[in-house]
Amino acid sequence: MLKTLHEFLDTLGFASAEATEAERLHAVQLATAVLLVEVAHAKPQAGDAERQAVARALYERFSLQAADLELLLKQADAAARTAYDFQHFTSALNEHWTQPQKISFVEALWRVAYADGHAGVEEQHVINKVAGLLYVTHGEYIAGKMYAQEAVAQSRCGMA
Repeated sequence: MLKTLHEFLDTLGFASAEATEAERLHAVQLATAVLLVEVAHAKPQAGDAERQAVARALYERFSLQAADLELLLKQADAAARTAYDFQHFTSALNEHWTQPQKISFVEALWRVAYADGHAGVEEQHVINKVAGLLYVTHGEYIAGKMYAQEAVAQSRCGMA
């Protein structure tokens, strides 16, 4: 069993300059999944709606097969349980993503938060922290929040 999150991330290519493209892609996928899971787990009574929103966000972003998606979610759950900060994960995303990709991801975080119809203060805190570490401006953060809130409301009403 791995002793630290740092060792876990090293095995996935976060710290390796020699990592293959596939390893780097998996590292980005895992970082993305962990941050989505952190939002889902921020609310003490998180349920199926949040988990489905995480899976949907990962599928939309990476087009993973069901088995690969389930494995990624298991890895993300394990990494999230031992994570002590978000810096390891956001640094991987900052290195590989453009600003529009980061903004889109913040919107996906909001969609997870609103999956049950309400974003609690715990979820808002996590998203605010992640958005800051991704260098997303406050205006982009608020726009993502509003867009996600509207999209989730429409889908819950069957209009989307």
